Amino acid sequence: MIEKIKNIFKPKKAKQTSPVNFNSISKPTNILLNILFSILAALCIIPFLFVLIISLTSEEALRMNGYRFWPEEWSFDAYRYILSSGNNIIRSYGITIFVTVVGTILGLFIMTTYGYALSRKYFHFRGFFTKLIFIPMLFSGGMVSSYLVVTRFLGLKNNILALILPLCVSSFNIIILRTFFRTTVPDAIVESAKIDGASEFLLFRKIVLPISLPAIATIALFLTLGFWNDWFNAMLYIDKNSLMPLQYLLIKLETSIEFLIDNSSALGTAAIEEAAKMPKETVKMAIVVISTLPIVCAYPFFQQYFISGLTVGAVKE
Repeated sequence: MIEKIKNIFKPKKAKQTSPVNFNSISKPTNILLNILFSILAALCIIPFLFVLIISLTSEEALRMNGYRFWPEEWSFDAYRYILSSGNNIIRSYGITIFVTVVGTILGLFIMTTYGYALSRKYFHFRGFFTKLIFIPMLFSGGMVSSYLVVTRFLGLKNNILALILPLCVSSFNIIILRTFFRTTVPDAIVESAKIDGASEFLLFRKIVLPISLPAIATIALFLTLGFWNDWFNAMLYIDKNSLMPLQYLLIKLETSIEFLIDNSSALGTAAIEEAAKMPKETVKMAIVVISTLPIVCAYPFFQQYFISGLTVGAVKE
């Protein structure tokens, strides 16, 4: 009897349950996700491959059979026509690479320092400069005022700086960097570095920049794409062929082909025959390939920082 009473009041052992792993997924779900992401990757890659195939298609075969993944006749006429300008293409490539590299470095320096200053609570004028950077996001002076500032006030007409300075600063990118610095760089680290005698610039270079590589790589990619694809500033500020970037040169080539084809009837029989041989459609696709291929090759170098940026702020045990 006494043993039964002891068993009643004896605390029961809790059932041991296996820990739940919230990061694991079942095998069928894993297969479905792999299939889904493979389809999404194919939807991104196939259009570019299709454009590349069209650029390598004969203009006559394209005119007769339309767009096909496997053309009846392959041809490099579009690339020969583009490369027929010779040194102009090479020079334009060099100008575009120079503008992209210098503009990206200069833009990163300006915007990271500006964003870091706005992120620090002890910066007395951060409210004023935050409002100042918000103004261009709400109001714009327009193209006429920008043109007058660049050409009359700064005197950058036919100057390579006219291709760099207008795109160096972006209010949106500064706000992104300010938010990233404020949420990612702990105040305790900054205060410890100051106690150790680090200057503001040394603190920024040795501590803040290494922590902020994911955000900096993202802004660097935005700047690289902007400078590489820019042709509008060249149309406004550049008249010299020696300073013409790649995108603007390719647009002028395409415009010249369309002009010759549309006005060939007014130029005589020889012009009509010459216009019929011009690779009008394939040149457009070749321009897309030439314009985007360097960026496609550069993207993998930024990808590792995007992946590391996904884990920023993660809690580790």
